[in-house]
Amino acid sequence: MTSVNLSPAGSAMDTGAQQIRDAIRDAIVERRLAPGTKLSETDVGSLFNVSRTLVRAALQALSYEGLVSVEKNRGAFVAFPSVIEAQQIFATRRLLEPVILREAAPHIGKTEVKELRKLLAEEQRLMNQRGAPARRAEIKASGDFHLAVAAMSGNAILKRFMDELVARASLVIALYGQSVISSCGHNEHQQIVDALEKKDVEAACALMLQHIDHIEADLDLRPTKKAGGLRDAFHL
Repeated sequence: MTSVNLSPAGSAMDTGAQQIRDAIRDAIVERRLAPGTKLSETDVGSLFNVSRTLVRAALQALSYEGLVSVEKNRGAFVAFPSVIEAQQIFATRRLLEPVILREAAPHIGKTEVKELRKLLAEEQRLMNQRGAPARRAEIKASGDFHLAVAAMSGNAILKRFMDELVARASLVIALYGQSVISSCGHNEHQQIVDALEKKDVEAACALMLQHIDHIEADLDLRPTKKAGGLRDAFHL
């Protein structure tokens, strides 16, 4: 059983709820928790050895991000995005990510390019490995690239928006994705970094839009996967 450190008492609720929220969020983003999975307060509390009050706070935080749906008299579930919501998520990414690139570009020098290429090297390493754990790590690494660019913008609000969009896009890909390889193309990431290194912001923006188009094109918009179990997601 995973245990959460809840001391000191004065900050126990915030810290404990945040740790649970982060653990569940990671499981959703990495597709260890499938859309539609029931998140019972009792079961989650038992898994993390915490009170239902902390669990409730964590689930409420996730619901604000659109990752969890809280239904009256039924409880909490990993969100199950509709086809319309899926389309809106990618439409929003098309609007937002070029803005992020333009904001980030003036702040991206040799150090930042090196950091981005380090992320790409890790993504490539994971692509060459087999098995479900490597696949989940690869998915996370792909999302981390987009989040790193957002962080380089220096705009905390844009970064926060991207945190939510990447997480919600992961849910959509889990439901509707067709490809057995990463839907977030490694080669396209490399091309975006190359353009940023050359200070060609317009090319980077065009490549990003093309990249998002390719991700959405991999969706068949017909949910066929069943939700996994809560305990299975945490191997408990």
